[in-house]
Amino acid sequence: MPHSDEPPPAQPRQRRKRAYHHGDLRAAVIDAGFALLAEKGLDAFSVAEIARRVGVSTAAPYRHFADRDEIVAAMATQAARELTAQMRDAVDAAGEEPVERFAVTAGVYVRYVAQRGAGFNVIFATRLQKLRDESLAAAGRELIDLLLGLAVATGRTPADALVLMERHIALAHGYVGLFRDGFFPQRNALGEVADHAIQGSRDLVGNANAH
Repeated sequence: MPHSDEPPPAQPRQRRKRAYHHGDLRAAVIDAGFALLAEKGLDAFSVAEIARRVGVSTAAPYRHFADRDEIVAAMATQAARELTAQMRDAVDAAGEEPVERFAVTAGVYVRYVAQRGAGFNVIFATRLQKLRDESLAAAGRELIDLLLGLAVATGRTPADALVLMERHIALAHGYVGLFRDGFFPQRNALGEVADHAIQGSRDLVGNANAH
């Protein structure tokens, strides 16, 4: 239910406590931001549109965030943490084979970004670097460390694993980007596109082994 920015005159204190107690507005802004990002992408991201969706004044989000970039940074931090957790779960379920453990993360990425709208382009957005957000930096490092460790486990040196990881990310991001842009026929459901990304990652490892 949308929150009102200003409490009713009859019971101002009670209304304000329900709407903003323990950062409820902050969480609502982030949730609305993810919905907007999934629908329209980062270029169409605006504080005014988020405020409209939450049901508050345009000024209300600035009670918790200094500007648009701080909202995006909070979302990017949450996205990195969610991606890491979902990838760990998928890896644990994939068994012991190193290539498969690495490859399944491509499918996780495709599914996550298709549904949330936040991928590496948001988590590592250049415009966020000036914020020097420690939480975002830590969440981003944890995600990259996970992927790099899985790449090393396929038998790569650290340098070769870095190249493999970059190609893996580019492949998964490309698949989900094309999916979101409507490139694939409608019969190609999200799960099928995610499976294509997983197979593509397997092929990457196999091609690297061949050389």
